Amino acid sequence: MALTGLLLIGCAFIPQAFSYFVNIDAHGEECFHDRVSPGTKMALMFEVADGGFLDIDVKIVGPDQKVIYSGDRESNGKYTFAAHMDGVYTYCFSNKMSTMTPKIVKFGMDIGEAPKEAGKDDDAEHDKLNGMIHQLSSTLIGVKHEQEYMEVRDRVHRAINDSTNSRVVWWAFFECLILVAMTLGQVYYLKRFFEVKRVV
Repeated sequence: MALTGLLLIGCAFIPQAFSYFVNIDAHGEECFHDRVSPGTKMALMFEVADGGFLDIDVKIVGPDQKVIYSGDRESNGKYTFAAHMDGVYTYCFSNKMSTMTPKIVKFGMDIGEAPKEAGKDDDAEHDKLNGMIHQLSSTLIGVKHEQEYMEVRDRVHRAINDSTNSRVVWWAFFECLILVAMTLGQVYYLKRFFEVKRVV
C-alpha cells in the first residue's frame, strides 16, 4: 500500500515530457523554442524514424546565440544541459544535406523544475521522501523514453524487413521469367536444329 502511494505521488511529480513527430523536407530545417530560467535542467532526446540514411543535423542555441550543442548526421541521441541564463533556447533539426529525401524525426524536450532560491523550503529540500519521489520520477521518465525509443527502432526495422522481402520476391519473379524465356528459346532452337527440310 505504501509503495503504491509512493508510485502515485511520483507520477504526480513527473515533469511534463511530450514526444513529437516532425516531417523535415529535403534542404529544410525545423526549429523549436522554450523559455526557461537560469539553472533549469533541459534534456533533448531525438530519433530519426524514417527517411534516407536515418540521419539529421542537430543544433541547440542559447539566448545569447551561442551554440550549446551541434551534431552532424546523427541518427539518435540525448543531450542534457543546464540553462546558463534566462531566455529562449532554440533547438533545430536540419535536413539541408539531403537533396531529395525528407526525414521524419521523433523528439522530446524534458524541462526540469527551476532551481529554488536559497533559504526557501530548506526543510522540504532535505526531506528524504521528497528526494525519493524526484528520483522515482526521473527513473520513470527514463523508462518511458526507453520504451518510445524501442518502439521507433522496431518500426524502422520492420520497414527495412518489409522492403527487403519485397525486393526478394520481385527478384525471384524476375529470375523465373528469365528461366522460362531461356527454356522456350532452347526448345525452339533444338526444334529448328533437328527439323528435316523436305526436298522438292
